[in-house]
Amino acid sequence: PQRYANCGAISWFDGRAASKVDPKGPIFRIPKGECLDPFKGEYSGVNKVVQEKSLGAIKRVWLYTAFGYPHTSCGCFEAIAFYIPEVDGFGIVHRDFKGPAINGLPFSTMADATGGGRQVDGFHGISIEYMRSPKFLQVDGGWRRVVWVPKAVYERVKDFIPEDVRDKIATEEDAKTIEELIEFLKAKGHPVVERWKEKEAEKAEAKPVEAEAAAAAPEAVPQIAGVTGVSVSGIPVAAGGLRIILKGAKIRIDKVIIKRTGSGGK
Repeated sequence: PQRYANCGAISWFDGRAASKVDPKGPIFRIPKGECLDPFKGEYSGVNKVVQEKSLGAIKRVWLYTAFGYPHTSCGCFEAIAFYIPEVDGFGIVHRDFKGPAINGLPFSTMADATGGGRQVDGFHGISIEYMRSPKFLQVDGGWRRVVWVPKAVYERVKDFIPEDVRDKIATEEDAKTIEELIEFLKAKGHPVVERWKEKEAEKAEAKPVEAEAAAAAPEAVPQIAGVTGVSVSGIPVAAGGLRIILKGAKIRIDKVIIKRTGSGGK
């Protein structure tokens, strides 16, 4: 597995040393178990321990995605990968970034939605080191899905960003609003722009199908509201302009009560 500690302060070697010094401490060995999905990064041993430690609140973990069953976070993550629905891409903001990110939210606000040991789609605690991994958000598209990164973070990890998208990712110097970001991505030809085109094509294809389905749909059958008459012979029921005849029906009546509806009493 290639998933560095979210705080960025504990490497695999640090964790191994700490677990040996204090085997019953907060850092302990977790047997990987069976690899259930190498692409998503799901392991049976991890699922088992996470379920036990969370008292059943978390049942599965996928290491390399921000959706579905993402890696949980406490509150000490170095950065947050956050989904931007307007562009179908990800932004990244780190703890030292001042002011609002491209989505208009500061780090502190997004941290409230990200931390607490919860699995929240689209808000994903990460470390700077994890951004250097070839498995970084690989289920979601990796760096080809990232559209905005603070300049300070970009400079630290740019050598690990695929060359074909390195100059297509905006920083706060390139875009400060979603509108500016959209224009930047279009001008640079970011891979997410192709995703927009594909979705538009899918919508265009779906519209004629929906129209044909609506035209071919039969007229709605009126609901029967208020039975106006019941005849013993043949048991016809007339209501709402329909005549229904019950054949082969078995009706059982345990008691018949007859009441006078006029002013003369029972």
